[in-house]
Amino acid sequence: MRRLVPAAQEDLRLRVIAALESGRVGTYGQAAEMFGVSSRSVGTWWRAFQAGGRQALLVAVRQPRAGVGELLNDSARGAVLRAMRDCTPADIGLSGVLWARASVRALIKLVCGVSMTEQGVGKWLRRHGFTPQRSARRSYRQQPEAVRAWLEEEYPAIAARAKGEKAGLVWADQCGLRSDTAPPGRSWAPTGHIPLVRVNGRRFKVNIMSAVASRGALWFTVFPGKFTAKVMCAFLDRLARQADRKVHVIADRHPVHRSKAVRAWLDENAERIELHLMSG
Repeated sequence: MRRLVPAAQEDLRLRVIAALESGRVGTYGQAAEMFGVSSRSVGTWWRAFQAGGRQALLVAVRQPRAGVGELLNDSARGAVLRAMRDCTPADIGLSGVLWARASVRALIKLVCGVSMTEQGVGKWLRRHGFTPQRSARRSYRQQPEAVRAWLEEEYPAIAARAKGEKAGLVWADQCGLRSDTAPPGRSWAPTGHIPLVRVNGRRFKVNIMSAVASRGALWFTVFPGKFTAKVMCAFLDRLARQADRKVHVIADRHPVHRSKAVRAWLDENAERIELHLMSG
C-alpha cells in the first residue's frame, strides 16, 4: 500500500469500500484477502467512510509529513551533527573515541533530552547522510595547516629539483612485522562460517625499512632489533648504490632521521643522497 502513489492509494480504498457496500465481501478479513491489504486498514477505511463519506477517506490514512520520524528540531539536529563531525565522544565527556549508535544515542539525550532507540538512531543517521565507515588513523599532534603548506609549496620544489638534477625521488618509512599478524581486509566466506587464517605459533618480529618511487620501484631492508642511525645510514648507502644516481628521500620526522649521526652521514654523502623531512 505504501509503495503506491497517492492517487493509486485513494483508488484502492474506494474499491475496498465499494466491495463492502455492494455485499461482494461480508467481512474485513475477506476484503483484506481480496485486495491484498490488512484487515485493520479495511476497518479504518470503512469507519471513516461511514462517518464522513468519500471525503473522509483522504484523511483516514496517516499522510506523510515533513520530517517524518524527526524528534529533533533544526537547531538541535544541527548541534548533534556538528558535534559528531568536529569531535569524538571523549571530547564531550562521553566514553570512547568512535561514534557508535550507543554513543550517538547518549549524545542526543545529553544535548536534546530526547530518548531514541539504537535502531532509530541508525535510521536517523542514514537519513542525514551518515554511514558507518572504517576510521583513518591520524596523530593527534599532526598540524593540518603545516601539512597542507608542505604539500603545496615544499614538495613541488623538491620534485622540481629532483627532475632538474635527473635524480630519483622516493618516499621512505619503517614499520614492524609480526609472524602471527593476520592479513588486513575482509575475506568472502559462507554465512555463519568465519574465515580462518592459519599463522605460525612460533612468534617472531622484525622491522622493515623501505623506500618506494613514484613509478613503483621499491627498496627495502629487514632487520631485527631497534631502528637506529646505523641502520638508517646503511639503508641510505645501499639505496644510493642500487639507484645508481642521486636520490632525494622524503621521510617523516622520526628521531633517528633527525639524529646527529644521520645528519653527519648526509653531509658526507650530499652528492648521493638528500633527505627531506615532512612537516606536521
